Amino acid sequence: MTESFQSADVVLRAEHLSKSYDEGTGRVDVLQDVSLTVHAHEMLAIIGASGSGKSTLLHVLGLLDQPDQGQLWVAGQAAAGLSERQRSRLRNQSLGFVYQFHHLLPEFSALDNVAMPLIVRRMARSQARQQASQMLDQVGLGQRMAHFPGQLSGGERQRVALARALVTQPACVLADEPTGNLDRHTADTMFALLRQINQDLGTAFIIVTHDPALAALAHRQLHMQAGCLRHAD
Repeated sequence: MTESFQSADVVLRAEHLSKSYDEGTGRVDVLQDVSLTVHAHEMLAIIGASGSGKSTLLHVLGLLDQPDQGQLWVAGQAAAGLSERQRSRLRNQSLGFVYQFHHLLPEFSALDNVAMPLIVRRMARSQARQQASQMLDQVGLGQRMAHFPGQLSGGERQRVALARALVTQPACVLADEPTGNLDRHTADTMFALLRQINQDLGTAFIIVTHDPALAALAHRQLHMQAGCLRHAD
């Protein structure tokens, strides 16, 4: 039986997470005793150089990988002891994901790309498309929902990916370098949209970035260095 962590405004909590991998000559510590708490309505930025452990941390927080040690609670539910099917259900119900590359399905329209997570939940296609339409309106793409990814600009594709992450109404969205593949102006526009979504919908965000200028726009910044997490200077 798994322990629950109950707090009305905490959407994700990690305590003393550690993660290592075997690499050639020995074992590499990627995460070292990482703890953090993310509250509802919060936008948290995690800053760090390439190879510092940011993406590994996001994978563990997103239930895509398991820590060697430590505890994780998502939406009040302890991840320890869950089967892979239970982890997948918790991930689908409570978390959304945005990556540096949009990972849209090229053969589907923007509307059907956004509806896909709901269809996976076995929601009726008509209802899924209606909710997807509303979310595309929310990210400013109401006039582009019939377009395919190849017909959209880089910034538009990333907004479709954001709408897809949000359509299930997750408690928290995990974003891994969401502006890393965009030019400066488009990146600034995308980050402004993330802030607006955070304000309008109350969705919590954990944003991994190497860009301190963008990170400074979040409510709180943490710095990742050699697998350790600390408050940014």
